[in-house]
Amino acid sequence: MSYKKLYLLVCSFLMVFAYSASAETDKECFEKVSRGIFKFNQGFDNIILEPVAKVYNKLPEPVRKGTGNFTSNIATLLSIPNHILQGEVRLAGHATGSFLINSTIGVLGFGNPASLMGLENQKEDLGQTLGSYGVKGGCYFVMPILGPTTVRDTLGMIADTNYLDPFARVTWHEKEVKNISGTKIDYVGVKAATAVDFRGDNMTNFESLEKNSIDLYAATKSLYLQDRKNKINNSSDNEDDWGNLDN
Repeated sequence: MSYKKLYLLVCSFLMVFAYSASAETDKECFEKVSRGIFKFNQGFDNIILEPVAKVYNKLPEPVRKGTGNFTSNIATLLSIPNHILQGEVRLAGHATGSFLINSTIGVLGFGNPASLMGLENQKEDLGQTLGSYGVKGGCYFVMPILGPTTVRDTLGMIADTNYLDPFARVTWHEKEVKNISGTKIDYVGVKAATAVDFRGDNMTNFESLEKNSIDLYAATKSLYLQDRKNKINNSSDNEDDWGNLDN
């Protein structure tokens, strides 16, 4: 990690903390632009993601379940340091045990024996970590392909990818990690598989959202913000709003 990158990251964090102290939570900063990007993302979903997800859903259940387990296991690597940053030592231990067991006994994560052992695998990212420390989301906006986000969550995503996520470090930044092989294709491939698996699991829910929403942009914004709030608060009432779009 270069000192210049670290300096820029620290400055960015300080700016977000200072901004969040006075910013109105969930404020729209670039609504017209975001609505335009949202329409672009809808086109991308209609032309590429949804058709691929429909084909994916026709695969045998063991294949789909194994893919979901594999991508979830990879995501655990990011959860571990964020559990530690949140002071959740028990959950960090559970996540570490889950990754080790699923990566070995579970055959690279395609199986999930850790869940049968009672190990919790609660997904965490730096956006959630910052939220747990009281940092507000700040401006809400939509990114191409990546979708809805906030200033806090965007900064968290950048920091996760560049510093906290071990999988990203050995793939996206493989030249910086000696004696460990990996390629950017591996990283993009896993992220794409995660998106397809998520889209396939929520095919009916997305259709229901589109059918029942007067303003799909506003409905998606509300859903995203509520989902992030629940995850930051570790809400047990609704673990994943995106998986309950028709409720």
